[in-house]
Amino acid sequence: MNWNRLVRGCAEALRCKAEFARSRDALGMTRNFSCRTLKESNHFPSRRMHGVHVFQCSDQLGIVASISQNIARRGGNVLSVDISIDFDNGSPIFYSRSEFSFDPLLWPRDVMQADFKEIGESFGADKSLVRVPDVDPDLKMAVLASWQDHCLVDLLHRWQEGALPAQITAVISNHSRGPNTHVVRFLDRHGIPYHYLPTTKSNKREAEIVDLVQDTDFLVLARYMQVLSPSFLRTYGKDIINIHHGLLPSFKGANPYRQAYQAGVKLIGATSHFVTEELDDGPIIEQMVDRVSHRDSLSSFAMKSENLEKQCLAKAIKYYCEQRIVRYSGNKTIVFI
Repeated sequence: MNWNRLVRGCAEALRCKAEFARSRDALGMTRNFSCRTLKESNHFPSRRMHGVHVFQCSDQLGIVASISQNIARRGGNVLSVDISIDFDNGSPIFYSRSEFSFDPLLWPRDVMQADFKEIGESFGADKSLVRVPDVDPDLKMAVLASWQDHCLVDLLHRWQEGALPAQITAVISNHSRGPNTHVVRFLDRHGIPYHYLPTTKSNKREAEIVDLVQDTDFLVLARYMQVLSPSFLRTYGKDIINIHHGLLPSFKGANPYRQAYQAGVKLIGATSHFVTEELDDGPIIEQMVDRVSHRDSLSSFAMKSENLEKQCLAKAIKYYCEQRIVRYSGNKTIVFI
């Protein structure tokens, strides 16, 4: 055996192995750099997006299959489907709310809109609404309030924390708040206008309110102690969400908390609902209850009631913005939770 040739052969093999390793590492670095560059560019989104589709039509065969196939053929993935069928008024009506994830490169927003519109047309749908929270603008809402601040302040803080997916365009009140109050300072800091419109029995300032809210998607009454007229409701023409206490038995007029406390009630509640021409009789969105007892003072009694009102109103607004509420059978709602 030629010892020198063997040594040279081994040295050559080691050199080739080292060069291969360096080439492999360089290739891996190039591949990683390329992937990172693509992800950071607009041509390679780093995450999938989330969409919601709400559908309403007469009950027919194949609706769920068509919606699911439409999502799948565009590379989407169905995350959940909630279904309800109303049998109360003769012909059954189908309602659904679907959540799905998708790649915006494979399914652009305008194509998605056209796809769901086509499904709606094929089933003669009354509603085929699609929403992509990451792309579509937040719904615009204005808040009407009177002197009680608990619901208004709670909504503002939830909005600031991102818990309410809506844009607050204005706060309107028939109660004056000074420039150094907590509410006004908060609104000034966030660039939200505050409109003080004092009312009388003969002038509820409704024409001015309509002018201020005409560009909103819906209104919220955060303990607004004025009754909106049928004329206002027809002129505005969009949804209005209200909150009121549900003290059991019912106590009306001034100081309902004190009336209920003095009567020794044991169960209190709150109801959020849509506003209709029938006072406090619109479709119910959310209801909450709590127990009180002889151990409660008037102060703790009122605080429990106010806490229910805040939570109940916030839930209703969140459900509305997330397209979870569907009206049906005249004065009822389906709430997909």
